[in-house]
Amino acid sequence: MKPEMPSPMIHFHKRAPRVIYLDNAATSRPKPPEVPAAMARFLEEVGANPGRSGHRLSIEAARVVYRAREAVAELLGVADPLRVIFCANATYALNLALRGLVRPGRHVVTTGMEHNSVMRPLRALEAAGTGLTVVDCSAQGVLDPAAVERALRPETIMIVMTHASNVVGTLMPVKEVAEIARAHGLLLLVDAAQSAGALPMDFESSGADLLAFTGHKALYGPTGTGGLLIGRRVDLAGFEPLTRGGTGSDSDAELQPEFLPDKFESGTMNAVGLAGLEAGVRWLREQGVEEIRSREHRLTARLLEGLSEIRGVGVKGTGDASKQLPVVSFTIAGLDPGEIGLRLDNEFGIAARVGLHCSPATHQTLGTFPTGAVRLSLGAFNSASEVDHTLRAVQELARDADNGACRT
Repeated sequence: MKPEMPSPMIHFHKRAPRVIYLDNAATSRPKPPEVPAAMARFLEEVGANPGRSGHRLSIEAARVVYRAREAVAELLGVADPLRVIFCANATYALNLALRGLVRPGRHVVTTGMEHNSVMRPLRALEAAGTGLTVVDCSAQGVLDPAAVERALRPETIMIVMTHASNVVGTLMPVKEVAEIARAHGLLLLVDAAQSAGALPMDFESSGADLLAFTGHKALYGPTGTGGLLIGRRVDLAGFEPLTRGGTGSDSDAELQPEFLPDKFESGTMNAVGLAGLEAGVRWLREQGVEEIRSREHRLTARLLEGLSEIRGVGVKGTGDASKQLPVVSFTIAGLDPGEIGLRLDNEFGIAARVGLHCSPATHQTLGTFPTGAVRLSLGAFNSASEVDHTLRAVQELARDADNGACRT
């Protein structure tokens, strides 16, 4: 039997001393206790540089890195662990894929629901001579795959899309777009920063060619971990690394190794972080991705239903928990999102994120640009009582706004 997730004691009063953490889309909190324990154990008992020496501690450090690689491969459905490339975060992984494969004169298609980790490197490539088409989505953040196909050109090389919106959690039609990409001989790069670990995933059968993930969100590892999954259709010979340097392999050569994962992993690895990532992934598998997803679905539905019943509250996205991750954004008529977030924190002990969420394209799609919205994002450790407390807090704020009151 899996243990029940703990929840903090809730006191519905001003200046609540405990924090109800609803910012899991930024990073999951808390981490399972196994994660800091694994990191402390690495520092205390290993603490060496993986792959750089032949002594037992360096060998053990390399084992830690490889075990993390195997754990991620098993969870995300990658047949060859060497095709799991580790880097600092999903942003680096996306830049690696885009800048390593896209050349001036080629064309890329993306969507109006992308994070700046996709949009900013794409705009930089556009400025350097790459064609770019941003496909519009509905005001609820839904993408029509047929619109992606209509945007293709003879010079198109890649389609880039998020798997799930970081603003409203909308699940995107990755498999349908993957079929389009395959039919036209194109690469599909998926930004799975929000979805890796939050949904059952099989990279090999997804149709994606490249998938960027982060370790510190739904994989429950520490910050500073993430990576890129590289499929077999990707031409490695034409795939340029972002960095070149020491890899601990082919040390007699001054050229970068061409084999995986070394081609894309220069410099000392974040071994202590990867020890924590492995622990987070192992914990996730023990709990069960589907079981956590089911629990989060129920809480998301509870939150969406409650918010929709509060006068003056506008819920963004589909409003359907089955079509999104546990990421919910809303506005309150008459209140700035910044004020809402401040009051949620100061008066009710609720940690939320406000503003544009590093995703202005998404907010333009949703109609919330430039002020943004308030985002509540649930995780494995949240409870129904926390959702109910949050709904009462939002109701009080909406009532104040309706009455013309303003407090700080």
